[in-house]
Formats: sequence, structure tokens, C-alpha cells
Amino acid sequence: MLITKLHNAEPDIDTKQVSLMVADQFPAWAGLPLEPVSSSGTDNVMLMLGDRLVVRLPRTAAAVPSLSKEWKYPRMLAPQLPAPVPIPVAQGAPGRGYAWPWTVSGWLAGENPSPGHAYGTEFAIDLANFIRALHAADVGNEASAGPLRSYRGGPLAARDAPTRSAITSCEGLLDVRLLTAAWDTARQVSEGEGKPVWIHTDLQPGNLLTAHARLAGVLDWGGLAIGDPAVDLIVAWNLLEDEGRAAFRDAVGVDQSTWERGRAWALSIGVIAYPYYLHTKPALAQVSRYQIEQVVADISRTA
Repeated sequence: MLITKLHNAEPDIDTKQVSLMVADQFPAWAGLPLEPVSSSGTDNVMLMLGDRLVVRLPRTAAAVPSLSKEWKYPRMLAPQLPAPVPIPVAQGAPGRGYAWPWTVSGWLAGENPSPGHAYGTEFAIDLANFIRALHAADVGNEASAGPLRSYRGGPLAARDAPTRSAITSCEGLLDVRLLTAAWDTARQVSEGEGKPVWIHTDLQPGNLLTAHARLAGVLDWGGLAIGDPAVDLIVAWNLLEDEGRAAFRDAVGVDQSTWERGRAWALSIGVIAYPYYLHTKPALAQVSRYQIEQVVADISRTA
């Protein structure tokens, strides 16, 4: 089975090809069933290997450096976090026509939450506690440089031009006048002046797991960086409804400026992702539309 592509620079990846790569490099897992995993992630192909493992293969060359971060940092941070994170157990090498390294990680059970679903305040508080713990983790000698530097978590001012360009791309899809007005309001917030912290950078429904209406895991650590904590607040708008968002805000305990930067990040990320993934990744486009609508409604209420 050929995996559906999301990006122009993406190589062909076939499940039979990956099965042969696994058998070549990890004979103990040869013959285990291999099935594509439905995910809203866009950087890696994910395939379930047996019932306890998952294979992750970068879709593009730009996604390859994230593998080294996923190998090193989640296992270091996991003991300090209140919910499970996937820990890689093996590193694969290029082979069978696939040009890049890849990983095998432990599988975490659970279901992806749906935007706007009322999971209750306990789930929102779980999210807030996870973010607080991540942001409180000691960065040690690490710095916001090289692989730990991300445009997400950098200055919000740098988002102005790409966000306005993306809003223009939404012509015919969304009310661009309303979006422009919302962005004009959202970006009028001071930049972060606090100490940079560990940030996940992509807390959205496809990277979260739930079980019994509680947080059961946080996935995809390829975007891990050190920067402004505001970017991790996007989950308040891309997933939570009004009651959950209020509980989350109380529990996460950030100041007004950080909260409003998080809202601006949610709008910027949403309007950029929506037209790009509308046809190639409808599930992600749906999340993006939800967060756009939530931010616009939030700004309208507080204006």
C-alpha cells in the first residue's frame, strides 16, 4: 500500500517497503503486522507495528533533524511530566530505497480528542498541569539554538507577514475582512520577556490522547524547542470549548499578556494551516477552522 503524500517533496513510501526495512534491520520484529495509523501529523508517516510499537518515517528532508530530538529529550523529560509520552526504542537506517533515518517507538493507547467536545474540566486541568510541568522542567545547559530553536516560540512580530498572506489565501473560504480585523487585534500584545522554557510547540488534538475523559498521552515531540511558553496555549482554542477553556486558563496560571500571545499564535497557525491542508489533510483543516472560529469569537467577546 502506497502512503498518501501531503507535500510536494515527499518520496514514495510503501508499507511493503517498510516491512522489508524492519525485517532487514530488526529481525526480531520481522513478520509483525504493519498498518498505517490515521494521524493529523504532517511531518512523519506512522505505521503500527504489531500491537505495541509504531514506526515513524520522516516525510521530507526538513523533518529528519527532529528524529534526534525525539530520541534524546522525551526520555529525559518523561519522569517530570504527569502524562505518558512515546519513548523511541530503536533507530532505523536508510534502506530499501528510503533515504533517511527512522525510528520505532512504544505505542501509547488512547483516542484523539475532538475539537469542541465537552470532556469536562478535569481534562482541561490535566492539559494545564502537563503544560505547567513541561514549562517548569529545567533546561539545563540547553539553549534556543540549532534543533531547539523554532519559529514557534519566537517573536510574534515575525508572524505578521506570513499570517496576512495566509489570510489572503483564505479568500472564498473564510471571511477575510473578519480575519484581518481579528489579527489586527490579536497581534497587539507585548512580546514575552520571561525566561525561555521547554515548549512542545504543537499541542493539538492529533497529538493528544484521552482515556476515560482524562489526558492519557502527549505525542509527536519532533517540534520540541526552547522558547516563549505562549505557543503551547494554542490548545485552549484548537480543542477546548468555553467551559474547558476557562478551567484551563485558571489552572495554567499564565499572565494576561502570555494568554493573549497564545491566542494570537492560535489564529496565526490556524489561518496558515487551513488553506494548505484543506484538500490533503481534511482532519487537520477541520481543527484549524475550529481554532480560527474560537479565536475570532473570543476576540469579539473581549473587544
